[in-house]
Amino acid sequence: MNPVTDAGPPTDTPSTASPPQWLTDTERDAWMNLAQLLMLLPTALDQQLREDAGLPHAYYQILVALSSQPQRAIRMSQLARLSGTTPTRLSHAVASLEQRGWVTRQPCPEDKRGQVAHLTDAGMAVLRAAAPGHVAEVRHLVFDHLTDDDVTRLRDITAKLLPTLTRP
Repeated sequence: MNPVTDAGPPTDTPSTASPPQWLTDTERDAWMNLAQLLMLLPTALDQQLREDAGLPHAYYQILVALSSQPQRAIRMSQLARLSGTTPTRLSHAVASLEQRGWVTRQPCPEDKRGQVAHLTDAGMAVLRAAAPGHVAEVRHLVFDHLTDDDVTRLRDITAKLLPTLTRP
């Protein structure tokens, strides 16, 4: 019996509850591949960045998000969404990046309660130094194995899935 595709309902489920919509074999295979990729890829990228550039992947993502903003600055709440982390984790990460001199924080000019993170010139230099090795690793692990059509489909599929995970 496969618990993902054909397990029966738990015995304590009321009889009026609708039965779960189990995954088909194809959906299960796709899900298992995706789940494994979601576990292995971040670990591999983190290892490469730590070894080659001395920074974790989460910090790299923060630096990239800041570098793509006008004046390399953005509100912390928006940065949390862009970098795919919680405000609390982002605050801890930015504090570490501040200690390294790669990011600064200032009160938001429009709203004194908020803060704006700014990528410093030193942080931009770190990002520029780390990017070639990181991009090479991303290419090696992902894009070298895909056709142009695969890349387009991957972009389209992830664009469909991300909104359900990035709602404020």
